[in-house]
Amino acid sequence: MGLLDALLGGRRKLKVPASDRLFAMSTAQITLETGLGLKHRNVAGIAFQSVATADFKQMVQETEELLRSAAEDTGTKIETSTDGYGYQWIVLRDDDFDDLVVSINTVSSSLEGSGYGDRVLAAVFAFEEEGRPIYFIYNYKRGFFYPFVPGPGEKQRNNEREFQLKAQVGTELPIEPEMARWFPLWDIPL
Repeated sequence: MGLLDALLGGRRKLKVPASDRLFAMSTAQITLETGLGLKHRNVAGIAFQSVATADFKQMVQETEELLRSAAEDTGTKIETSTDGYGYQWIVLRDDDFDDLVVSINTVSSSLEGSGYGDRVLAAVFAFEEEGRPIYFIYNYKRGFFYPFVPGPGEKQRNNEREFQLKAQVGTELPIEPEMARWFPLWDIPL
């Protein structure tokens, strides 16, 4: 363990991808809705692994308070939950898509700025096509999006539709080039 690691309490700062990649979703949303006919569900969420320390809990609480304060102007509704895998979710609901992107960035920036960037799993933006859910997942560790389309049946994926979406939005979103890293997120609380 180096001196910097000792000063940071054993936490190492990860080299994180450029945060501006998340904002590519704001412009891609227009193409998804007008060009592809997908409808945004007015909801997005961010999942992260909780840490049982007082400073982590305080940082999450302060972030939620910041979001709630901003929500007075934007109308964003904030919910929290924990999924079956133990990941904590902050779920945001808002009719204005850009407010969702900015709020997701607020949460991730707070976690990264407090030294917990390695705890952020993903941001998820929910769309639908003919009543069926389609998710665009942003993997923070890789700095790429990928589509996740649940298929019929339990824990089935519609890989064909995922590949089509990759081809249709790959010029607007930084899409994960290694499809083996397109991990499904089951039971997304959106």
